[in-house]
Amino acid sequence: MEEDREYKDTVQKLFTFIEESPSQYHAVDTMRKHLEAAGYEQLLESEAWKLKSGGKYYVIRSGSSLIAFRIPAQDSQNYCGFQIVASHSDSPSFKIKTNPEMNVEEHYVKLNVEKYGGMLCAPWFDRPLSVAGRLIVKENNRLVTKLVNVDRDLVMIPNLAIHMNREANKGYDYNIQKDMLPLYGCGEAKGKFMKQIAEAANVKEDAILASDLFLYNRMKGSIWGACEEFISSPKLDDLQCAFSSLEAFLQSEEPLPSENVQANEQSEVDGKNVINEKNVINGKSIPVHCVFDNEEVGSGTKQGAASTFLADTLIRINHAMGRDEAGYRQSIANSFMLSADNAHGVHPNHTDKACPTNRPYPGNGVVIKYSANQKYTTDAVSAAVFEEICNRANVPYQIYVNRSDILGGSTLGNISTTQVPVNTVDIGLAQLAMHSPYETGSVKDTDYMIQAMKTFFEASVRQTEDGYEIISC
Repeated sequence: MEEDREYKDTVQKLFTFIEESPSQYHAVDTMRKHLEAAGYEQLLESEAWKLKSGGKYYVIRSGSSLIAFRIPAQDSQNYCGFQIVASHSDSPSFKIKTNPEMNVEEHYVKLNVEKYGGMLCAPWFDRPLSVAGRLIVKENNRLVTKLVNVDRDLVMIPNLAIHMNREANKGYDYNIQKDMLPLYGCGEAKGKFMKQIAEAANVKEDAILASDLFLYNRMKGSIWGACEEFISSPKLDDLQCAFSSLEAFLQSEEPLPSENVQANEQSEVDGKNVINEKNVINGKSIPVHCVFDNEEVGSGTKQGAASTFLADTLIRINHAMGRDEAGYRQSIANSFMLSADNAHGVHPNHTDKACPTNRPYPGNGVVIKYSANQKYTTDAVSAAVFEEICNRANVPYQIYVNRSDILGGSTLGNISTTQVPVNTVDIGLAQLAMHSPYETGSVKDTDYMIQAMKTFFEASVRQTEDGYEIISC
């Protein structure tokens, strides 16, 4: 079927994106390349911003978080608000410690690692792994960031044979410092690890001052099942949502007018820029593609959802477009955010772990996530707005709520809104084996998410006296 082919084409693009993103730094760099190919200009937080009508921009913080946005081509100063999709670039893994080599009886060299995020440990055993991340290198008295990916099967974490632990299948409490250290080589590998890292980055070993390196799963994504209905891949949580957001963001670009539009003329009253209230109500919103780092470890970093990154960016857009503090507050009231992070699907072997009445399945559409304790931000208003977006996009949706006696996880929406208080709905795609190095979802759902997000980016959500109005731009 033509529809099935389109689903698979999208999934293959997703797999390519994930393969190009073995670390959060690579994920952001991959997005940067896509944005620049589409004509986006990089802004630096350390420099003044001069934005123009119809301008396309992105900004990166700490190499692992990215925000991209577009200024409306017409009546740009009087934009309505911000249409934000937020996801995250990181996944649970093992971080390589500084001075990682550990000699074992002169016959093995293993690497010292520490846990990053809350992962399922067992699936990391007995599969080909490698190392990727970033290096800080000294070049001509400058400190330069270099991405590195040892693009081959490099290490493995071998299981202990069942004969030596006959209780293994009855459950095991993994000790990260003992059980999860990857085997790097035989005795002659001693002293070679950083040399290989330097070689892969095409730098001199003695020029490397520091590094952030992580293990990653080398297995490629696959489409499988009786009717090829499932997909499995590393990092579906949350690169599936980050990819969908980027695709929707780029697909939703408004056509530019025939003449090059420059920055709008601004009226002044008492030397201050003023905003025409009617135009603010009717103006287009600014679409914002936002990807944070460190969600898997709580978001409390300068590049995480708890940071000022999003707020700083929106405030600078506001000021660069000639609007005052009141204009910023008005635009925030007319803004909306999709907090996009994958959801738990009903597990075929553990159906009892799901809520009795809200049971999302892979392939049944975008998941709206609720939590009474506000681990998810969804409320009746934000859910209704997103349901209407899905209806307009002709995309199915379903509901996730934790089983009431099982403590669930959290995500970035409720954390981000402490900095930027916009109405937010938490959404995701149903998957199995969350936080495994090889996760499972549906072949259809990436397309569903892209279509819903595209419709969202092309709309404005305006606050009214008795609720919200969704304006298709």
